[in-house]
Amino acid sequence: MHGNNTSMKPPWTPESWKKYEAQQQPKYDNPAELAEVISRMTTLPPLVTAWEVDRLRTQLELAEQGHAFVLQGGDCSESFDDCNSTSILRKLKVLIQMSLVLICGSKTKIVRIGRIAGQYAKPRSADVEKRGDVELPSYRGDIVNQAGFSPAERRPDPQLMLRAYEKSALTLNYIRALSEGGFADLHHPENWDLEFVRNTPGSRRYQQLLESLSDSIRFMEAVSAGELTQLSRVDFFTSHEGLLLGFEQALTRLERNRGWYNLGTHMAWIGDRTRALDGAHVEYFRGIRNPIGLKVGNSMEPQQLVELIRILNPENERGRLTLIHRFGAERIRERLPRLIEAVLSANLHVLWSCDPMHGNTQTARNGIKTRSFDDIMSEIFTAFRIHGELKSRLSGIHLELTGEDVTECTGGPGNLTEADLAKDYRSQVDPRLNYEQAMEIAFLIAEQMR
Repeated sequence: MHGNNTSMKPPWTPESWKKYEAQQQPKYDNPAELAEVISRMTTLPPLVTAWEVDRLRTQLELAEQGHAFVLQGGDCSESFDDCNSTSILRKLKVLIQMSLVLICGSKTKIVRIGRIAGQYAKPRSADVEKRGDVELPSYRGDIVNQAGFSPAERRPDPQLMLRAYEKSALTLNYIRALSEGGFADLHHPENWDLEFVRNTPGSRRYQQLLESLSDSIRFMEAVSAGELTQLSRVDFFTSHEGLLLGFEQALTRLERNRGWYNLGTHMAWIGDRTRALDGAHVEYFRGIRNPIGLKVGNSMEPQQLVELIRILNPENERGRLTLIHRFGAERIRERLPRLIEAVLSANLHVLWSCDPMHGNTQTARNGIKTRSFDDIMSEIFTAFRIHGELKSRLSGIHLELTGEDVTECTGGPGNLTEADLAKDYRSQVDPRLNYEQAMEIAFLIAEQMR
């Protein structure tokens, strides 16, 4: 054990977080209704299994040691309306296509984790939103309230947790059926084509890559006299920010001889706004057996990071803790090296991942929230360089993206400008990379890893 951080803490239970201050929680007006919903949720079947969670943990351990790379991506905030086959299929397709580009470019195993099947809660910088003379609770994601601006829509409604559970279950069920049913079979890459992607430079590059891959597969099968069955399915894991603690607690179950697991997702992370050392989120996360993530932003100090790691990973196990750093292209050179040095000198095992999205959000001249493709790439390249210089390892990337043809981030292969943003801007919260921008990033990272 490291120090005595955890031994000083009282014993952990799934609800011990209630003794600590919980940031970013909605204010429900009916405690009895809230208690009833949580009590009902504790009786519902788990969404994932402990075996799947352990399998992800083993793969993250490999990534931490340099034998794999983590591709984590998906919506900034899922909406209930997007729980449909087309939307889920497109997200899956873009992540599988990106992972293929990364595998071919880096010759490394890729661990695929979606921000999917549970990414329904969003932290907000203010509790209320004001429009003219009207002040209402902020929209905190579909699991809490609705985006429309009326008192009824903005009321935090506990019943929405049950809806979120159902939508997560439907999404997971479809993902499982696809990944087990040969959808991701490398013999049939035509399954992953997106209908709106026609003849762009990126799609031509991708087609060439597929052709050379198919040739290699045919050659391998000819030599080994049989079909390579391991090419017919992929592992696809889910993740979300574990923000709404009542919801997370309700899906936390005791597995005999193995400890407590959050069986609502394979991996959950603590956001940059809720990582107080003595806060409720850190208390909850320290007790679950899942691999967990910790967002690391500009206000994180080296000593504070070391203390957090020791609380969240007291046994210093590999594959347990992923640090997802998010500084912005302007700040990363100044902020990241001190944190890496502190972790290295304390000899702590963590997996480092780069989130180049959250530090690069800006408001365009027309008032629309956007992110620049060049800033995103700049942060990724700088992250690779800094880790290399310090003999550390960048083992993952964390992106907000969609399989849709949206116009939310400027730049990239289509050279989107601020004037283009209004064409097809759909996000309720943060701007996401569209399909072409996401694929371009995959090609650029593959070159970097080479």
